[in-house]
Amino acid sequence: MPQLPSALDQPAGPDAIYADPRLAACYDTLDGERDDLDHYCAILSELGAHSVIDVGCGTGALAVRLAADGIAVTGVDPALASLDVARGKPDAEQVCWIHGTAAELPALEADAAVMTGNVAQVFVTDEAWAATLRDIRSALRDGGSLVFESRRPERRAWEEWQRDTAESLHEVPGLGMVRSRPTRFEVALPLVTFADEFTFEDGSTITSTSTLRWRSEAELRSTLDAAGFAVEEVRDAPDRPGREFVVIARAV
Repeated sequence: MPQLPSALDQPAGPDAIYADPRLAACYDTLDGERDDLDHYCAILSELGAHSVIDVGCGTGALAVRLAADGIAVTGVDPALASLDVARGKPDAEQVCWIHGTAAELPALEADAAVMTGNVAQVFVTDEAWAATLRDIRSALRDGGSLVFESRRPERRAWEEWQRDTAESLHEVPGLGMVRSRPTRFEVALPLVTFADEFTFEDGSTITSTSTLRWRSEAELRSTLDAAGFAVEEVRDAPDRPGREFVVIARAV
């Protein structure tokens, strides 16, 4: 199962995995250990960021971790059910939570903004991606940083995902056993759409469908430049070497 994407920019609202209260309560269990957050914390420390915007913060795994380290954090996400989960976590009271998209961000003059996981890939249209980058730029101080990851198209990760058709069973605190199984997979590059069905102990089911967009490094660089960013570095993801671009850009 691929790492679960963010809820941002879905035409009919956030995906059910984030917006449905029962699925949002399952999210942290389904997503598993977030080792990928370690290198975000390391990069933000390297940048000397004291204020951070977590765009597509979801259930707040990174936001509360940063807040516990004394960083001023603003978490924004359009899925209210996910934010409700986030607000129940330790140190959540130290985070400023915003229900909405990057368009709702005020001029925070923040030191940095991040988009973890697949957040950057849920903006499936050129217009949505460009608008999000501009909104993030407006919320950063001059010289502030944007850090995000995007999967490398040449690695064709969707081929691995498509072969993974096995059901999985998860024990979710407060909900019991939840079974998930893939039900749909469509490739229409640069878009990939997939759906999973979740079955609860009472026999009820919920299906969540997600679409991700793959962008080349050249496309990422050109869109960032158009939005007022200068790409300073494109790194590898230490937990998934050779699979992702980790982009560090500066607001100019």
